[in-house]
Amino acid sequence: MSKTKLALNVLTDLRNLAGSIETLVFALESNQSDSVAHVEKKEAKENKESKKSAKPPKAKLPTLEDVRAKLAALSQDGKQVQVKELITGFGAKKLSDIPAEKYPELLEEAGKL
Repeated sequence: MSKTKLALNVLTDLRNLAGSIETLVFALESNQSDSVAHVEKKEAKENKESKKSAKPPKAKLPTLEDVRAKLAALSQDGKQVQVKELITGFGAKKLSDIPAEKYPELLEEAGKL
């Protein structure tokens, strides 16, 4: 299993965990069985939606190597400053700090340079 696939699985698990914690907190605050049933229905609906959205479309996500190659080509064309600004614009100090989910957006922005 690829590292990207593993990272996406971890991300999905973290989202599910966050949803479960939110449900627990809401149930503890309300302390009403009706509210718990409502929240569980809402959670079930959200889980179905997240499973639909969590599955990546048939299109393959770009890898770190793909992004690095594109940015390296831009840097060699004299656009080192713009590449650095692009990376920091995603809230990172270096390329490897950017989450894999943002690679398509990063490549799109890089294409505009």
